Amino acid sequence: MAENTANSSGGGNAGLAFIVGGLLVVVAVIAWFVFAGGGMNPAKKEVNVDVNLPKVEAPKLPDAPSPQTN
Repeated sequence: MAENTANSSGGGNAGLAFIVGGLLVVVAVIAWFVFAGGGMNPAKKEVNVDVNLPKVEAPKLPDAPSPQTN
């Protein structure tokens, strides 16, 4: 009788390990862009804003009626 001596090395998980490793690399690159600014030095902008608004007053209310005494 011939015995089945085929060895199974369990290589089915190699594809899964490759996918998980790729996802880790992608997450690391995204984290680097988010937290380190992606290595780009944004140009410094000087913002000088002068806001002059007209004085706003509430509308004048009519005088209250005088109390009538009997």
